[in-house]
Amino acid sequence: MARVIGGLGTSHVPMIGRTIAAGKQGEVSFKPFFDSFGPVHDWLGEKKPDVAIVFYNDHGLNFFLDNMPTFAIGTAHDYRNADEGWGEPAPRVFPGAPDLSWHIVNSLMEDEFDVSTCQQMRFDHAGITALDLLWPGHDVPVKTIPIVLNAVLPPLPTPKRCYKLGQAIGRAVASFPEDINVLFVGSGGLSHELGEFGKINEPFDRMCLEKIVAEPEALTRYTNDEIVDVAGAQGLELMTWLAMRGAVPEAAQVVASIYHAPISHTGGAMMLLEPRGEG
Repeated sequence: MARVIGGLGTSHVPMIGRTIAAGKQGEVSFKPFFDSFGPVHDWLGEKKPDVAIVFYNDHGLNFFLDNMPTFAIGTAHDYRNADEGWGEPAPRVFPGAPDLSWHIVNSLMEDEFDVSTCQQMRFDHAGITALDLLWPGHDVPVKTIPIVLNAVLPPLPTPKRCYKLGQAIGRAVASFPEDINVLFVGSGGLSHELGEFGKINEPFDRMCLEKIVAEPEALTRYTNDEIVDVAGAQGLELMTWLAMRGAVPEAAQVVASIYHAPISHTGGAMMLLEPRGEG
């Protein structure tokens, strides 16, 4: 059977991706953020995931205001990048895991989650940046499944609904009959707002990092309006971390973590969790 080996949450602000692309990780003010991934790389080398399931919010590459699903899962054989408004990027292809994708879709339907399925899907910076942080050098040695959460257009899924989605996907993966290792990734946040650059709430961000380990349900009690008030409109990307946390076994321990602010206009964070007793 498939095994959930862990979950990682990370910020994905475009400045991170541009810094990686320029090879200047050691030259920026947020160098400690990049340095913190050393233990993550060691852990990945030991655990050897076969599939990375990435929760993130689409930035207009697949969905726009006239077509915004609450939850969408990729079921394609591969995913490609595309121009997000910064010029045509070097073409990249990320192999998919369609058998696992369809198993998750069918399991979610049985679990009363009605998700959109995408047999063609473009991978934007939110997903790609997370993978590049995990596997530097643009050599991503795993299959990927992108799962998009609507953090843009009301009506939005609640934090509790996103957490429960993660739990349902975790159960689906655990019932998949193939012998594979699966890593969950939540890409987004933490506090920031595009309309109010520099809106960072460090106490709230640090509280989220504390609660998400052993008391994630506390974060699900926030309404979306409350999150916007304390963490900015794009602070809603916390939902990707909650989905990731729901997918990881309840008893989890921290492998690596950092909080560094600011990264561009974002409260930047990373946390790697694994099932307790696996270290």
